Amino acid sequence: MKPVIQIENVCKTYFMGENQVQALNDVSMDFGEGEFWALLGPSGSGKSTLLNMIGCLDSPTSGRCLIDGIDVSTMNDNQLSDLRLSRLGFIFQSFNLIQQLTVAENIALPLFYQGCDDKKSKQRAKELAAMVELDNRTGHLPKELSGGQQQRVAIARALANDPSIILADEPTGALDTKTGEQIMAMLTDLNKIGITIIMVTHEPEVADFASHKLHMRDGVIAKIERPECITNL
Repeated sequence: MKPVIQIENVCKTYFMGENQVQALNDVSMDFGEGEFWALLGPSGSGKSTLLNMIGCLDSPTSGRCLIDGIDVSTMNDNQLSDLRLSRLGFIFQSFNLIQQLTVAENIALPLFYQGCDDKKSKQRAKELAAMVELDNRTGHLPKELSGGQQQRVAIARALANDPSIILADEPTGALDTKTGEQIMAMLTDLNKIGITIIMVTHEPEVADFASHKLHMRDGVIAKIERPECITNL
């Protein structure tokens, strides 16, 4: 499987007052096209920092991140924004929906930033709402939905720009077990049609939905689990 994301010797250092925190320490990793990865580790292990690097939401102190062979550190802010809009979909634990917008408007938001015409955006939002079984809720506000329904909206929004990569940060963290399983089943179905998924989770039972697992500890990769092998580092 060809790598769609390559992390090469990435370090990330944060400064908190006089304290220096090494969030990532010389991390190198390839993620193949169409793979489903779970990033696991205790709090502070670096898994969310790594996800932010992949999503071009943060930049490394040293090293580089390549998407489709292109070093994203060479891109300016507008180019990074275009990359996120064209290739990446994001799902967050806290849903990150805009409370003043309806379900349909939240779903269509990435298309608005892409400059799509209103008719096309509304049609795409309608199709995605139906896909996540919320076609009868398109005019509702987020506060009128359950947590599971809000995460379904977030998934639909992540798909609006037809991304090839979905980045999910604790997508079931705010949900009960049954609803979380439903959300994970949806992500599994998306992976089956070829979308690369990289997901941060601290829950082993959620990670089991992924075909590949990357365990992190203290800013380094501790273990890699692929279908064909397990590598302890």
